[in-house]
Amino acid sequence: MRKKEFTAIGLMSGTSMDGVDLSIIKSDGNDEFTSILDNYHEFNEELQENLINLRKKVRSTNDLNKYSKDLKNLEREITLFHSKIINEIINEYNNEVDLIGFHGQTIFHKPEEQISIQLGDGKLLSQLTKKIVINDFRAKDLINGGQGAPLTPIFHKLVSKKIYQKNKIELPINFINIGGITNLTHVAKSNLYACDIGPGNCLIDEWIRNNSKKKFDENGNIAKTGKINDLILNQAIDNFSFNSYDRSLDINDFDSSFARGLSLEDGCATITNFSAYLISKGIEHQIEKTKSISGTYLVCGGGRKNNQLIENINHYLADKKIKLENIDNFGFKGDYIESQTFAYLGVRSYLELPLSFPETTRCKFPTTGGTLNKNF
Repeated sequence: MRKKEFTAIGLMSGTSMDGVDLSIIKSDGNDEFTSILDNYHEFNEELQENLINLRKKVRSTNDLNKYSKDLKNLEREITLFHSKIINEIINEYNNEVDLIGFHGQTIFHKPEEQISIQLGDGKLLSQLTKKIVINDFRAKDLINGGQGAPLTPIFHKLVSKKIYQKNKIELPINFINIGGITNLTHVAKSNLYACDIGPGNCLIDEWIRNNSKKKFDENGNIAKTGKINDLILNQAIDNFSFNSYDRSLDINDFDSSFARGLSLEDGCATITNFSAYLISKGIEHQIEKTKSISGTYLVCGGGRKNNQLIENINHYLADKKIKLENIDNFGFKGDYIESQTFAYLGVRSYLELPLSFPETTRCKFPTTGGTLNKNF
């Protein structure tokens, strides 16, 4: 008997804090999904600046209390922004939408204290859109001993099935998602393993914002024109170490100040190479952990467009004969994997199916998640 399919909207605002990715999918919450629509909605400069500045201030649980009024005001603004784009899309789509998976904007992530704060008011969004809204996806995982991230692996597993059907690409398939932070999912026939493996765009974006009027290094063009400072790069590598790949990461775990004093271009080149080095080491960790070097390595997320970053990663992995491939070449939009994920997770949450697993977030047992809001 065919399972019921739901039409779901998924929303993702990443650590770049530049806007919202929105996707509509149809899915049964299990092994079927169809992409219907994907688009991007940019924040205005004031909203982006306010988010970035507040994230810089909120570095501890005490800061959550100290800046509670600012957090509440920004949460309302974020929610109103989401409601506007959702209602516009629903009117254009002109078909029934069953539910909304609302990730919100991560402002603070401290899994060791079982805290992960995403700005976004699910009750208000449900009231404004007249739809069931599912948000707060990470809380139950944290309560059950997990890291609250990454949550994309169960969707990556479904995507791997679709890639096989379309392209006859056999497992294992590895997904390297380069957002602000980079995470990796290894999908094998009998194994689903995932972890955060390093910075993605966060250090590069921070450097560009602090040293120019630009917001990011488009296509890696600035890094390409710079020269890597080997002394500073090697010092940064020597001074940084992962305690464990079992711990999820936050952008506050990284700092671009080691490149202070370099030109815009040289600093960008050095930071890009540093980020690539850490990502490559994370991929090597996955190979060691899963005892598998074979398979396809697909890169998704905004970082896949940074040609210099990808070139640097491939250089570090050359002796392993691994080469990253763009997921777009396999029939998927690399910008929208995460927004599609949260549409899919919204359906799974509604059906009370697990979102996270011991081998993906280190939770004690497979864990569902999300808070259901029906406020209309």
